[in-house]
Amino acid sequence: MNNDAAPHAVHADDDDVALMSAFAAGNVQAFEWLYQRHHATLYRFVRRLLGRDGASQADEVFQDTWLRVVHAKERYVPQGASFRTWLFTLAHHRAVDVLRRSGRESPLLEDDGGEPFVPDGTPWSAWPRPEHAIDELVFWRRAGAKLLECLEQLPVAQKTAFLLHHEDGITLDEISRALDIGFETAKSRLRYALSKLRTCMGAYLDAATLNRRQMPEAAAADGAADDAAAAGPHRLGARA
Repeated sequence: MNNDAAPHAVHADDDDVALMSAFAAGNVQAFEWLYQRHHATLYRFVRRLLGRDGASQADEVFQDTWLRVVHAKERYVPQGASFRTWLFTLAHHRAVDVLRRSGRESPLLEDDGGEPFVPDGTPWSAWPRPEHAIDELVFWRRAGAKLLECLEQLPVAQKTAFLLHHEDGITLDEISRALDIGFETAKSRLRYALSKLRTCMGAYLDAATLNRRQMPEAAAADGAADDAAAAGPHRLGARA
């Protein structure tokens, strides 16, 4: 019998649950593969959730999230949610803690009552109209940058629903279970987020124009600055 064999052997292309199970059994390489698979999208999520004012604490939240994964490795049970959903939920809770301590988290009214949402400034003022000749790549990079500005103005709960659902492909059912809120509450938060984003951007991007445009793959990201953010901080070592 070879006692030097790697515990709970897995491969890089195994699913997340198998890798997490192997990590819990002592296979540190499995954690390395999990990290490589999810670190860029997780870091982008954290950066966008914290916003410009909390950008300086993004690394802290990112690192703490992975440390929580390490500490919970033996207790992890999927319970109907994907590893990715669980990972992003850990990051969300940690980010909210940071925002609360800094006084930047605003309460969310479930019915979003009160005055109609009015975006800061004049949306897209002094920008060229869509029908004017403009390089497509430039157009979509500017659109991505504007979307990030609009995201900054959303309450944290609505921003979370939008990022999880539209940026990271997590279903509303998973969001409701992961955040321990009702399905209708998750749906409502997403609806309000989309309505506000449309209001913020709608002065420039009308539906008819968007239907005539084809978004280049190269411009699907939000621009060079956000590409750098997606790369994440310095490599985190796996501390089992």
